[in-house]
Amino acid sequence: MGLLSQLKQKYKTLSIVGMAKNAGKTTALNYLIEEAMDDGVVLGITSTGRDGESCDLVTGTDKPRVFLDTGTIVSVPVKLYDLADAGLEILCMTNYSTALGQIMLCRVAESGYVQIAGPVNTNDQKIMCREMLAYGAEIILIDGAIDRKSIAAPDASDAIILSTGAVISRSIKKVVEETAHIVALYQLPELEDGNARDLILSKQEREKIMLIKGKQLELLDLKTGLTAGKFLDEAIDQETDYIYIPGALTNSVISDIHPAKMKQVQFILKDPTKIFIDAMHWQQLRKKGFTVKVLENITVAALTVNPHAPAGYSFEHEALLKAIRGAIDGIPVIDVKLGGEFSETI
Repeated sequence: MGLLSQLKQKYKTLSIVGMAKNAGKTTALNYLIEEAMDDGVVLGITSTGRDGESCDLVTGTDKPRVFLDTGTIVSVPVKLYDLADAGLEILCMTNYSTALGQIMLCRVAESGYVQIAGPVNTNDQKIMCREMLAYGAEIILIDGAIDRKSIAAPDASDAIILSTGAVISRSIKKVVEETAHIVALYQLPELEDGNARDLILSKQEREKIMLIKGKQLELLDLKTGLTAGKFLDEAIDQETDYIYIPGALTNSVISDIHPAKMKQVQFILKDPTKIFIDAMHWQQLRKKGFTVKVLENITVAALTVNPHAPAGYSFEHEALLKAIRGAIDGIPVIDVKLGGEFSETI
């Protein structure tokens, strides 16, 4: 059984997320599309950016095109409709617009290459995915724009497929460390049910920093911690148990907090996409007793690896696969260029 057939048993929507540009995200998408064609799975295909063009519009480099089989449900903006080699039957005109025009839902009537794009708003994307399922899609693949980390957020899809590879670094060790770091962040423990969670969720607008002291919640007049390290340090007292930060968690947020106070409290985030701390600094913080929980974590359904970098260097296929698999347990890891053997079950 192929990877997609296994994933289809658990998930209805999957976001494909690249750790960096040229990590192999579109190649992973094409690999799953080919599996769907072989297994007779009806796909829904959409994107938070634009994909399927032969040349990257930002870098000018060649890109893999997206070939869709008959029956596939796909989102296509008006301005990209005539660029499709495939025959497209228009199912409906949606209420979502992009810079490329209003988005249409189409069924592929004659297989061929298609340029795809979809809503950039997560809520619109979710609604459109439900429409695609209603038109007969069995599982939906969402191609994530590289500059939108939010596509990995848990409310964007049921799970993600994370694409990583040589583009991260010329060092295999660094690639493995950064990949394992991201997977570990996405699997951070969720804040358990109880007083603290209830207090946070009781606030309709969770845009301000919150301090939780026993059964009391204190709102700070801050929407982000980016420039509030000293303010936070002053606000934490011996009764403070949790700090909820609605925005980005960076080194600057916590650099001015006294180590003893940082060890005393637990930091709470909406989800792991709010964390912008690299692997080395993260490990340093963890050794100091720094702890983070999230309201909702992210399910990583699979990892794809790309041993080639556009800069011209590459790793040996099996060496990269072995290294990634050795660092990450319980998640399928595949090299989509080599094909579909993977050692972990879902």
